[in-house]
Amino acid sequence: MSTDAALRRSSGLAALDVEFKRELGLFDSTMVVVGSMIGSGIFIVSADMARLVGSPGWLLVAWLVTGLLTLAAALSYGELAGMMPRAGGQYVYLREAFSPLWGFLYGWTLFLVIQTGTIAAVSVGFARYLGVLMPAISESTYLVAPIHLSQGYAVSLSVAQLVAIGVIALLTWTNSRGLEYGKTVQNLFTTTKTGALAALVVIGLLLGWNAPAVDQNLGDLWTARGNVPVASGVTAANAFGLFAAIAVAQTGSLFSADAWNNITFTAGEVRNPRRDIPLSLALGTGLVITLYCLANVAYLVTLPLEAIQHAPADRVAAATLEQIFPRFGGAIMAIGIMVSTFGCANGLILTGARAYYAMARDGLFFKKVGMLNPARVPASGLALQGLWAAFLVLPRTYNPITRAYGNLYTNLLDYIISAALIFYILTIAGIFRLRRTQPDALRPYRAFGYPVVPLLYLVGAVAILIVLFAYRASTTWPGLVIVVLGLPVYLAWSRPGFRD
Repeated sequence: MSTDAALRRSSGLAALDVEFKRELGLFDSTMVVVGSMIGSGIFIVSADMARLVGSPGWLLVAWLVTGLLTLAAALSYGELAGMMPRAGGQYVYLREAFSPLWGFLYGWTLFLVIQTGTIAAVSVGFARYLGVLMPAISESTYLVAPIHLSQGYAVSLSVAQLVAIGVIALLTWTNSRGLEYGKTVQNLFTTTKTGALAALVVIGLLLGWNAPAVDQNLGDLWTARGNVPVASGVTAANAFGLFAAIAVAQTGSLFSADAWNNITFTAGEVRNPRRDIPLSLALGTGLVITLYCLANVAYLVTLPLEAIQHAPADRVAAATLEQIFPRFGGAIMAIGIMVSTFGCANGLILTGARAYYAMARDGLFFKKVGMLNPARVPASGLALQGLWAAFLVLPRTYNPITRAYGNLYTNLLDYIISAALIFYILTIAGIFRLRRTQPDALRPYRAFGYPVVPLLYLVGAVAILIVLFAYRASTTWPGLVIVVLGLPVYLAWSRPGFRD
């Protein structure tokens, strides 16, 4: 490509979309970042992380690693967001940095499991905690009893699953009516749940201060106790085992801190995307990571490490509030998580359809998904996303030994952490590539600490990925398989007339 052609190309990418309504300001954009990140993970995953790393100090270090990686990635993405303020965000970045194939593989994985699987997960999370307040809403109260498809899989429709599908349908409908509806829901629920998480921190630190727990946890930060092996012969009791344990523990904490990139999908609807998207990424991720780390401190000053490791159903936050308010803690936490998961589902539903819209405009998804309705939102993309997410609520896993049912999307979410890391790594590597291939492109914001900060993210993320492939192969390789399955789909969709 000639220099003049490259300049024309980069100028076109820097142009703003005109088909959307630009109704998202800096506060709205930050609420999308925060609301999409905070779901139910922070209230649960510390139990498994504590079992893996085996000590209070290394639990905090594991969360700190997550925080540094997330902030480094968000600050790096700011350069791409300012350079290419177009609907589709990360899909566009990968397309431009490497090729349409890489953009499609990301969008394919996003639609198939990353976005829709997470929507299904947080919607069922809402239903489960509603069941704490209303016991009739249960995963074991069936409208359609499990129909076994094989020894390990079944489909069912319980009351809780029906509620989850209802949440998906409601939020898909409200978002299809216009951006102002989705924005209002997002701002209201994100403000509420951010306040609730901050309240959990304050209550834990002030009212939950438990002298024996503080003495045990903060008085002996580093001694490993009660840790489970990462693999046969690999535990947090030695240096390499500790490194492996922290890396494996990132599957929980990184999932809890994921979806911060979703604001990039909505660049076509942000009033000043070149300024507000980089700022919202920095402000939103910084706020959430700070609250996450403080929440874990609150857990540690309220509960002994053993109580965190063995919290009932891994509900660490609920156990913390139960310790402080024995009669009401569980109900208070249930309400807080319901608000959190409802707002998270809304943010994921609002943003995801914009990525599929960009793919369709490039001829790499169904043609109708690339059209806006009279409210100037991608209603067809919202509907398709909602239908697939609702479908993912229905399949169940089955353990014939314990006769216990799980949820298929839980397996899918295990698979996608590795896939998501691959695409984050590629996208940040794209910053280096675009600096070389498009040196004169408009860059209102340049990646913080370039090249050191982006490079540190790449090194850290690659190290985690290698450990996951080595020690969590059963849930890591399938994620790669899901990505690779997109190759024949891309070849088919690239054929003229296929998408129609």
